[in-house]
Amino acid sequence: MAFFFPIFAGMRTVLNSRVCILLFLALLLGGCENDIERINLLTDETEAPTIQGTNIRVIYSDSAKVKVQVLAPVYKQYPNSERPYMEFEKGLEVYFYDDSAKIESELRADYTIYYMEEQLWHATGNVVAKNFENGDALYTEELFWDEKEEVIYSDSYTRVHSEENTLYGKKGFRSNQNLSNWQLIGSSGTINVKDEE
Repeated sequence: MAFFFPIFAGMRTVLNSRVCILLFLALLLGGCENDIERINLLTDETEAPTIQGTNIRVIYSDSAKVKVQVLAPVYKQYPNSERPYMEFEKGLEVYFYDDSAKIESELRADYTIYYMEEQLWHATGNVVAKNFENGDALYTEELFWDEKEEVIYSDSYTRVHSEENTLYGKKGFRSNQNLSNWQLIGSSGTINVKDEE
Protein backbone atom coordinates (compact mmCIF):
# COMPACT_ATOMS: atom_id res chain seq x y z
CA MET A 1 0.00 0.00 0.00
CA ALA A 2 2.78 2.37 0.77
CA PHE A 3 4.13 1.75 -2.76
CA PHE A 4 0.90 2.83 -4.48
CA PHE A 5 0.35 5.99 -2.49
CA PRO A 6 3.23 8.01 -4.01
CA ILE A 7 2.09 6.98 -7.53
CA PHE A 8 -1.49 7.99 -6.74
CA ALA A 9 -0.25 11.21 -5.16
CA GLY A 10 1.86 11.90 -8.28
CA MET A 11 -1.14 11.19 -10.54
CA ARG A 12 -3.23 13.57 -8.48
CA THR A 13 -0.59 16.28 -8.98
CA VAL A 14 -0.57 15.61 -12.75
CA LEU A 15 -4.39 15.68 -12.81
CA ASN A 16 -4.47 18.89 -10.80
CA SER A 17 -2.01 20.60 -13.16
CA ARG A 18 -3.98 19.38 -16.22
CA VAL A 19 -7.23 20.67 -14.69
CA CYS A 20 -5.52 23.99 -13.97
CA ILE A 21 -4.25 24.22 -17.56
CA LEU A 22 -7.72 23.40 -18.92
CA LEU A 23 -9.31 26.00 -16.63
CA PHE A 24 -6.68 28.56 -17.69
CA LEU A 25 -7.34 27.85 -21.40
CA ALA A 26 -11.10 28.10 -20.89
CA LEU A 27 -10.69 31.46 -19.15
CA LEU A 28 -8.28 32.64 -21.82
CA LEU A 29 -10.64 31.68 -24.65
CA GLY A 30 -13.59 33.23 -22.85
CA GLY A 31 -11.53 36.39 -22.39
CA CYS A 32 -10.65 36.43 -26.09
CA GLU A 33 -14.31 36.27 -27.06
CA ASN A 34 -15.09 39.26 -24.90
CA ASP A 35 -12.09 41.17 -26.24
CA ILE A 36 -13.08 40.43 -29.84
CA GLU A 37 -16.62 41.63 -29.13
CA ARG A 38 -15.24 44.81 -27.59
CA ILE A 39 -12.89 45.37 -30.51
CA ASN A 40 -15.76 44.87 -32.96
CA LEU A 41 -17.82 47.44 -31.06
CA LEU A 42 -14.92 49.88 -30.99
CA THR A 43 -14.13 49.42 -34.68
CA ASP A 44 -17.72 49.54 -35.93
CA GLU A 45 -17.40 51.52 -39.16
CA THR A 46 -20.84 53.08 -38.79
CA GLU A 47 -19.72 54.77 -35.56
CA ALA A 48 -16.31 56.00 -36.72
CA PRO A 49 -15.81 59.12 -38.83
CA THR A 50 -14.26 58.43 -42.24
CA ILE A 51 -13.22 62.04 -42.82
CA GLN A 52 -12.08 64.53 -40.19
CA GLY A 53 -10.73 68.02 -40.41
CA THR A 54 -9.94 71.16 -38.48
CA ASN A 55 -10.44 74.79 -39.46
CA ILE A 56 -12.43 73.89 -42.57
CA ARG A 57 -14.03 76.17 -45.13
CA VAL A 58 -16.69 74.88 -47.53
CA ILE A 59 -18.03 77.03 -50.37
CA TYR A 60 -21.28 76.34 -52.21
CA SER A 61 -21.57 78.03 -55.58
CA ASP A 62 -24.04 78.25 -58.46
CA SER A 63 -22.99 79.33 -61.96
CA ALA A 64 -19.54 80.31 -60.60
CA LYS A 65 -21.13 82.57 -57.96
CA VAL A 66 -20.57 81.94 -54.27
CA LYS A 67 -23.92 81.37 -52.56
CA VAL A 68 -22.97 79.95 -49.16
CA GLN A 69 -19.74 79.67 -47.17
CA VAL A 70 -19.38 77.40 -44.11
CA LEU A 71 -16.55 77.80 -41.57
CA ALA A 72 -15.95 75.35 -38.72
CA PRO A 73 -13.11 74.61 -36.28
CA VAL A 74 -13.79 70.82 -36.25
CA TYR A 75 -15.46 68.62 -38.85
CA LYS A 76 -16.28 64.88 -38.84
CA GLN A 77 -18.14 62.89 -41.51
CA TYR A 78 -20.05 59.64 -40.85
CA PRO A 79 -21.23 58.37 -44.28
CA ASN A 80 -21.65 54.74 -43.11
CA SER A 81 -24.17 55.62 -40.42
CA GLU A 82 -27.79 54.54 -40.84
CA ARG A 83 -28.59 58.23 -41.40
CA PRO A 84 -25.32 59.61 -42.92
CA TYR A 85 -24.27 62.90 -41.40
CA MET A 86 -21.53 65.48 -40.90
CA GLU A 87 -20.84 66.73 -37.39
CA PHE A 88 -19.57 70.17 -36.40
CA GLU A 89 -19.07 69.52 -32.70
CA LYS A 90 -17.47 72.88 -31.92
CA GLY A 91 -20.00 74.90 -33.86
CA LEU A 92 -19.94 76.69 -37.19
CA GLU A 93 -20.51 79.95 -39.02
CA VAL A 94 -22.52 80.10 -42.25
CA TYR A 95 -22.55 83.12 -44.59
CA PHE A 96 -25.18 83.58 -47.30
CA TYR A 97 -24.28 85.72 -50.32
CA ASP A 98 -26.42 87.69 -52.74
CA ASP A 99 -25.87 87.76 -56.53
CA SER A 100 -23.27 90.53 -56.24
CA ALA A 101 -21.11 88.38 -53.86
CA LYS A 102 -22.07 90.50 -50.85
CA ILE A 103 -22.86 88.79 -47.53
CA GLU A 104 -26.57 89.28 -46.90
CA SER A 105 -27.00 87.09 -43.80
CA GLU A 106 -25.14 84.83 -41.40
CA LEU A 107 -25.90 81.94 -39.07
CA ARG A 108 -23.90 80.78 -36.03
CA ALA A 109 -24.38 77.88 -33.62
CA ASP A 110 -22.46 76.00 -30.89
CA TYR A 111 -23.17 72.54 -32.38
CA THR A 112 -24.48 71.41 -35.75
CA ILE A 113 -25.26 68.19 -37.63
CA TYR A 114 -25.81 68.05 -41.37
CA TYR A 115 -27.85 65.09 -42.67
CA MET A 116 -26.33 64.54 -46.09
CA GLU A 117 -29.09 62.59 -47.86
CA GLU A 118 -31.81 64.97 -46.68
CA GLN A 119 -29.71 68.13 -47.12
CA LEU A 120 -30.90 69.21 -43.68
CA TRP A 121 -28.86 71.19 -41.15
CA HIS A 122 -29.73 70.97 -37.43
CA ALA A 123 -28.08 73.66 -35.30
CA THR A 124 -28.32 73.84 -31.50
CA GLY A 125 -26.94 75.99 -28.72
CA ASN A 126 -26.80 79.79 -28.87
CA VAL A 127 -28.09 79.93 -32.43
CA VAL A 128 -27.90 83.42 -33.92
CA ALA A 129 -29.03 84.41 -37.41
CA LYS A 130 -28.55 87.95 -38.74
CA ASN A 131 -29.70 89.80 -41.83
CA PHE A 132 -27.20 92.54 -42.67
CA GLU A 133 -29.48 94.43 -45.04
CA ASN A 134 -32.27 95.20 -42.57
CA GLY A 135 -30.42 94.63 -39.28
CA ASP A 136 -32.74 91.89 -37.98
CA ALA A 137 -31.15 89.40 -35.57
CA LEU A 138 -32.80 86.12 -34.56
CA TYR A 139 -31.89 84.19 -31.38
CA THR A 140 -32.97 80.64 -30.52
CA GLU A 141 -31.62 77.38 -29.07
CA GLU A 142 -32.50 75.15 -32.02
CA LEU A 143 -32.74 75.80 -35.73
CA PHE A 144 -33.20 73.75 -38.91
CA TRP A 145 -32.00 74.82 -42.34
CA ASP A 146 -33.54 72.91 -45.26
CA GLU A 147 -30.98 73.41 -48.01
CA LYS A 148 -33.22 72.11 -50.82
CA GLU A 149 -36.17 74.33 -49.90
CA GLU A 150 -33.91 77.24 -48.88
CA VAL A 151 -35.87 77.75 -45.64
CA ILE A 152 -34.83 78.17 -42.01
CA TYR A 153 -37.21 77.20 -39.21
CA SER A 154 -37.52 76.27 -35.56
CA ASP A 155 -40.15 75.01 -33.14
CA SER A 156 -38.24 76.43 -30.15
CA TYR A 157 -38.70 79.74 -28.39
CA THR A 158 -37.29 82.49 -30.63
CA ARG A 159 -36.46 86.17 -30.13
CA VAL A 160 -36.06 88.65 -33.01
CA HIS A 161 -34.45 92.05 -32.58
CA SER A 162 -34.87 94.71 -35.23
CA GLU A 163 -33.76 98.33 -35.12
CA GLU A 164 -37.01 99.37 -33.48
CA ASN A 165 -38.68 96.25 -32.04
CA THR A 166 -38.17 93.04 -30.11
CA LEU A 167 -40.56 90.23 -30.98
CA TYR A 168 -40.95 86.73 -29.55
CA GLY A 169 -42.04 83.49 -31.17
CA LYS A 170 -43.11 81.18 -28.36
CA LYS A 171 -43.43 78.27 -30.78
CA GLY A 172 -40.60 79.15 -33.15
CA PHE A 173 -40.42 80.76 -36.57
CA ARG A 174 -40.23 80.19 -40.34
CA SER A 175 -38.09 82.16 -42.79
CA ASN A 176 -36.34 82.06 -46.14
CA GLN A 177 -32.62 81.37 -45.74
CA ASN A 178 -31.51 84.99 -46.11
CA LEU A 179 -33.93 86.08 -43.33
CA SER A 180 -35.57 88.73 -45.48
CA ASN A 181 -39.05 87.30 -44.92
CA TRP A 182 -39.62 85.69 -41.52
CA GLN A 183 -42.71 84.78 -39.53
CA LEU A 184 -42.87 84.12 -35.78
CA ILE A 185 -45.20 81.41 -34.47
CA GLY A 186 -47.14 82.17 -31.29
CA SER A 187 -45.76 85.69 -31.43
CA SER A 188 -45.79 88.51 -28.94
CA GLY A 189 -43.78 91.68 -28.41
CA THR A 190 -43.73 95.44 -28.52
CA ILE A 191 -43.93 97.36 -31.77
CA ASN A 192 -43.04 101.03 -31.87
CA VAL A 193 -45.27 103.10 -34.16
CA LYS A 194 -44.20 106.55 -35.28
CA ASP A 195 -46.74 109.36 -34.98
CA GLU A 196 -47.81 110.96 -38.22
CA GLU A 197 -47.71 114.72 -38.22
